[in-house]
Amino acid sequence: LFQRVRGYRAGDLERRYERLGIEEDAFVNYGFVPREMLALLHPRTPRRPWDAATMRRAHEVLAFVQARGVVHPREVGEAFAHHGRISGYWGGELNASTRLLEHMHHHGWLRVRRRESGTRVYEAMTHVEQDDGPPARQARAQALVDAIVSLYAPIPSPSLGYLVTLLRYGAMHLSVETRAVVKAARERYGHAMVDGTTWFWPAAENPASRRYQPDEGVRLLAPFDPVVWDRRRFAMLWNWAYRFEAYVPAPKRTMGHYALPVLWGEQMVGWANVRRERGGLVPQLGFAAGQPKGIAFKRALDEELARFETFLMQES
Repeated sequence: LFQRVRGYRAGDLERRYERLGIEEDAFVNYGFVPREMLALLHPRTPRRPWDAATMRRAHEVLAFVQARGVVHPREVGEAFAHHGRISGYWGGELNASTRLLEHMHHHGWLRVRRRESGTRVYEAMTHVEQDDGPPARQARAQALVDAIVSLYAPIPSPSLGYLVTLLRYGAMHLSVETRAVVKAARERYGHAMVDGTTWFWPAAENPASRRYQPDEGVRLLAPFDPVVWDRRRFAMLWNWAYRFEAYVPAPKRTMGHYALPVLWGEQMVGWANVRRERGGLVPQLGFAAGQPKGIAFKRALDEELARFETFLMQES
């Protein structure tokens, strides 16, 4: 959002979450989605239906949440300690009720009201009953794939297919319909064949429009920015491989703990690790094919670092 919302500062989305028309939910990954997208994602058909015991516990927890209005997982854990404890995703243990809350959220029984110190705080949620006829299901599938194409365009055909498979978590109940949209992509989206690969973009967009002409600014991109996230497309466009190495042992890293791809104009020239030092930002830069020569890059980089420092400042 730093690169797309004027004046955005780190944490703004979380601080303003309750005032914005957004929800935490699963799309092709877990994150924030526009509230109107919920009608495309719900009601979900669970991949693994709950057994009778889990269904009973879910109804008990739901009644508890409805009675309280808004609940922290700690409250649910205390009230339903008899549910026991289970293994966590990353090791250790957690209350079984905490995992159940996550599943109830995914199934559409709950929504995230806010976060407290990073922990989801829930309230009860109901979704409008959907027309489940074939035309309505196809329309929802088309809208979901349209959202993918809009977010990641221009997108190569293999990447579009992969992203649609990721909908198995957010909209598994529409998997047949979304695959059909991909098969008919040439009829629905703008497209072109480049070096043997078909690329897609929204039909209403004109890639040659002046609005898409690059400027000469430098941008420090997040590792999961839509421009960067598709590593296949990244390599196709810029002919080098970016690696996110936060989980790689330090001695084996080639780019650094949290390398930010550096975009200059329309060229991805390298990466930067940025740290605070003596009240300022100090970038450690790496380049795919040598540092750009001349003053233009340095000036643009200094301007971006100044913007980045403002982005990291907390609101007063």
